[in-house]
Amino acid sequence: MTTKLTLTIDDSVISIAKKYAKQKGKSLSDIVENYLMSLTSKENNDESISPRILKLMGAIELPDNFDYKKELTKGLAKKYK
Repeated sequence: MTTKLTLTIDDSVISIAKKYAKQKGKSLSDIVENYLMSLTSKENNDESISPRILKLMGAIELPDNFDYKKELTKGLAKKYK
């Protein structure tokens, strides 16, 4: 059974989403439905770490007082200066 759903979304987002759906040969409703199913499926909630990421763990040592957000902000400011 399908039910209609009304969503309020910015026009520019809808336009881009419609183009994306057309490129994929799907309806926008199918795209949204599949996305919502992926968000709520039990399989995707297992949030396991990929083997590639596990290999990187422990590759660098950071001080206990390392402020990730501060360093990220500095790096982005430098990049886009």
